[in-house]
Amino acid sequence: MIHQYKNNGYNIVMDVNSGSIHVVDEIVYDMISLMEPLVKEGIRDTATIKAAVINLADARYSHGEVEEALEEVLALQEAGQLFAPDIYENYVFDFKRRQTVVKALCLHIAHDCNLACKYCFAEEGEYHGRRALMSFEVGKKALDFLVANSGSRVNLEVDFFGGEPLMNWQVVKDLVAYGRSLEEPNNKKFRFTLTTNGVLLDDEVLEFANREMANVVCSIDGRREVHDRMRPFRKGQGSYDLIVPKFQKVAETRNQMNYYVRGTFTHFNLDFSEDVKHLADLGFKQISVEPVVAQPQDDYAILKEDLPRLLEEYDKLAQEIILRRREGKGFNFFHFMIDLEGGPCVAKRLSGCGSGTEYLAVTPWGDFYPCHQFVGQEKFLLGNVDTGITNTAVRDEFKCCNVYAKDKCRKCFAKFYCSGGCAANAYNFSGDINGAYDIGCELQRKRVECAIMIKAAESDMEEC
Repeated sequence: MIHQYKNNGYNIVMDVNSGSIHVVDEIVYDMISLMEPLVKEGIRDTATIKAAVINLADARYSHGEVEEALEEVLALQEAGQLFAPDIYENYVFDFKRRQTVVKALCLHIAHDCNLACKYCFAEEGEYHGRRALMSFEVGKKALDFLVANSGSRVNLEVDFFGGEPLMNWQVVKDLVAYGRSLEEPNNKKFRFTLTTNGVLLDDEVLEFANREMANVVCSIDGRREVHDRMRPFRKGQGSYDLIVPKFQKVAETRNQMNYYVRGTFTHFNLDFSEDVKHLADLGFKQISVEPVVAQPQDDYAILKEDLPRLLEEYDKLAQEIILRRREGKGFNFFHFMIDLEGGPCVAKRLSGCGSGTEYLAVTPWGDFYPCHQFVGQEKFLLGNVDTGITNTAVRDEFKCCNVYAKDKCRKCFAKFYCSGGCAANAYNFSGDINGAYDIGCELQRKRVECAIMIKAAESDMEEC
């Protein structure tokens, strides 16, 4: 599978199956597009390909130029970097039969929140249910379950999530201490992370987080007017002025590493690149601003007609990132961070985040769900910390969730970068975890294209 596109002056060719990326001149770009249908027809004979493509060449190129371009393309093909066969479809092991090894938990330490974010999928922390705080006893059982079901895996991940986890701060600290006590006797290492809206963040919390948390996610949407519109307190006042200096201190005390400021853009701020630039201007180097996922009837929802504007915004943002890096003012944007040399292992490229199998969410009362976005939907209740996983049918359904189980993913050039996307979004918009959230897919494809273009520009900068 070949994907070709032009962006910011670069002619980019992706060979999807091999993972090879090529930045080429105009004639090679054209020759590849002419060759692809021939290869799809099974024509592999070099002489036949040359004759067919030369006859298709238009007046823009001489036969000598075409011959030279073809030789370059054929050399890439011979090296396995163009028109590579799909080895992964046959490689896909039987996901249903593989051993289930749990490697990560999302602990809903608090089903409560001190903000009233208008787009909150968790209904201000309630998750379709009651407000509650996780007890130390429930959290302890969750960590015991993780250790017992992690097999030989050494590195385990636990995210303290909500609602707002700082509303249950003592239990967070107690669970971190308990997790550390499990490490040496069980040959495990915990990587703890914290997601917070910042309202209750203070020096004591920050000192502990800097010592114990491998990553801190700080929720902020961007410009003051954008943030305060969607992330107010319950009485309506904005939270921007309170949290910005706190988050700046997080970034500074963590040496601009191992944190993210994470925002959500909506129909109300389709010019979201301005929010990203605003966060960068505040001094943040690690930024993630993502599209809201909402039903069309919500006034803040991203609609299909918004897509052209949003695709332009990603292009603008990519160009801004290149400009700032050239000026020595660079920052990282989460969705543009792609490893073209190594990247995720094959299993992760095929099956994604591992929700429902390797990754589970735990409610304050100890119920297991495939991930935080499924919490409260009883169909997806997997079990609890006392019984373990009892709903094996749903677990096995998630085991089989991979890019080859999804019709739209099979034909998508971005499938090995997004690994099939979010199962929860697919279910909420198609009724099937193997379905697709079409708006999200369009945005993901554009993010991949921009990320690769940035890599091409960085290569040019290094050569200079």
